[in-house]
Amino acid sequence: MLVHTIKEVREIVKEWKKQGLSVGLVPTMGALHAGHKSLMAKSVEKCDRTVISVFVNPIQFCPGEDLDKYPRTLDADCELAQSAGVDLVFAPSPKEMYGEGHILSNDFLTYVIPPYFYTDKLCGKSRVGHFDGVCTVVNKLFNIVQPDFAFFGEKDAQQLIIIKKMVKDLNIPIEIIGCPIVREESGLALSSRNKYLSEEDKKEALVLSKILFNIKNCYKKGITDVKALKETAFTFLNENHNLEYLDIRDNDTLDEKTVADNNSRVFIALKIKNVRLIDNIMLGS
Repeated sequence: MLVHTIKEVREIVKEWKKQGLSVGLVPTMGALHAGHKSLMAKSVEKCDRTVISVFVNPIQFCPGEDLDKYPRTLDADCELAQSAGVDLVFAPSPKEMYGEGHILSNDFLTYVIPPYFYTDKLCGKSRVGHFDGVCTVVNKLFNIVQPDFAFFGEKDAQQLIIIKKMVKDLNIPIEIIGCPIVREESGLALSSRNKYLSEEDKKEALVLSKILFNIKNCYKKGITDVKALKETAFTFLNENHNLEYLDIRDNDTLDEKTVADNNSRVFIALKIKNVRLIDNIMLGS
């Protein structure tokens, strides 16, 4: 079932709750792929009812980013959701989510601001305000749907860590479940932004997973010095790769590591022909 209004979602979920049914939520921005489908499958397996949101959230895009050209494929998204066993697709407009006129500046709109320590690094360092927008819309979705569980992909690991922190700090009664990254056979992590890449670009983009898998292999062989692990990346990089960051941090706190351990996660971001791609890997798994 597809609905577009907050009122409809609340009425449907209210009936489910009256029946004692558990509810799972999978927040998305659409352009769904097999990675999203894996999140839906986890929710369908764990919960009696599953809701997905399809909403390209304008307040998490920074100036100059791809808000206007971000892929919007609602019909295909609904088909994929149905095939995954999803019960309800919530696809609101910006006006529905943010009100009449939807003036999206924090001069006019109440924002949920995560701790600066968690946002002044990795993606947050170059995308100032991005996680304010993420936390705000996720809080709104939690308040609208009131799920028992919410499912997020580990592909956006910094986002997942920040959302877990937000839920803990604000005493939100929802269990956050992180789900593994889904990759193409080549190793490329699935992403809606992969639609921007040509086949040749995709080959170039494999550098992300190659760097990550190599660092993990080096760690497994006993190398724990973070500087040494990061230096292994440069054998894979060339003039087509605009590296933004390569960091090794604690998987729970995002503290920077000097010595890697089993709770360390490697984060990478780079651009292939102006398409910004991110990926990560746990060293201890």
